[in-house]
Amino acid sequence: MIFLFSLAIAFLLALALVPFAIWAARRWDVVDRPGGRRRHVGAIPRMGGLAIFGGFAGANLLVRALPQAWLPATTDPAETFRWLGLMLGAAFVAGFGLLDDRYGFKSGPQYLAQVAAGVIAIIFTIFIERINNPFGPGQIVFPWYVIWPLTIFWFMGFINTVNFLDGVDGLAASVAAVVAVVLAIHMVRTGQHSVMLIVLALLGSVLGFLIFNWPPAKIFMGSSGSYFLGFTLAALGLIAGARVATLLLVMGLPIMDVAWLIWWRWRHNKPLFQGDRNHLHFRLLDKGFSARQIVLGYVAFGSVFGAISLMTASTTVKLLALGALILVGGGVILWAAPREET
Repeated sequence: MIFLFSLAIAFLLALALVPFAIWAARRWDVVDRPGGRRRHVGAIPRMGGLAIFGGFAGANLLVRALPQAWLPATTDPAETFRWLGLMLGAAFVAGFGLLDDRYGFKSGPQYLAQVAAGVIAIIFTIFIERINNPFGPGQIVFPWYVIWPLTIFWFMGFINTVNFLDGVDGLAASVAAVVAVVLAIHMVRTGQHSVMLIVLALLGSVLGFLIFNWPPAKIFMGSSGSYFLGFTLAALGLIAGARVATLLLVMGLPIMDVAWLIWWRWRHNKPLFQGDRNHLHFRLLDKGFSARQIVLGYVAFGSVFGAISLMTASTTVKLLALGALILVGGGVILWAAPREET
């Protein structure tokens, strides 16, 4: 019952906060107007991240306020400490993203904020310390001088991937929902019920927002939403037992698109992190696919590889799945690439 409570409260809070976010965005002129890479109709508010974070944070705080006897037990003495770090980091990136939506920061301050978010996570022991050895038994344990840059790169990678993904109505939120479902199933199977409450709060808040963000969108999540989702998904993947391979499989297509974009821009002497219409979802739109078709395609892609990650604990199988993902995803990206790149 407590799991349904976390999901439902987050959903209802986000649902209730979206109209406020729309009102606030119009009042402060935080809206996306058609032009450039954006081809929607009319001025669309882009403060949806306020509703997503509000639903997530509100549900977490309400659950924590319940009697301890109502909550699932935990065997991790550091869980509350990590939860606090997750909430502080999420609040920081959501707040910075909100300022970015309002003032439009250049890339420098954005990278500094992403590094700061990674540092917050590390301070609260949310980091990549070890991974399963892909070439034999046991695990590879990293020294501190590898942990720090690797973890910061992990958080920056996820924040930018979700930020890049937020170009088609409902896309970033739908992909985040798939990741949350996969993590929730993993936590059920591994008995991480206390942590699952956090994942369900994220899922509920995303679904509440998605009602207004589904094509045609009435509101965009903006940087506040993409930064929050990127940080939170990256953190939950580590809190859930360092499910690095799982998250890479579920988010494989968006991650590959980011890598391809950086390579394409470098090859053509373009700014590496300046927005354009070379994102895969924009190129699919240009090829005649509808926004809903693109969203459902990304969801199907992530769901299939997420299911594979859940069905096996074998590192070898996951590596084979990753290889298949690269072949299939790479084929889609090359097929949709501009003519001169094929």
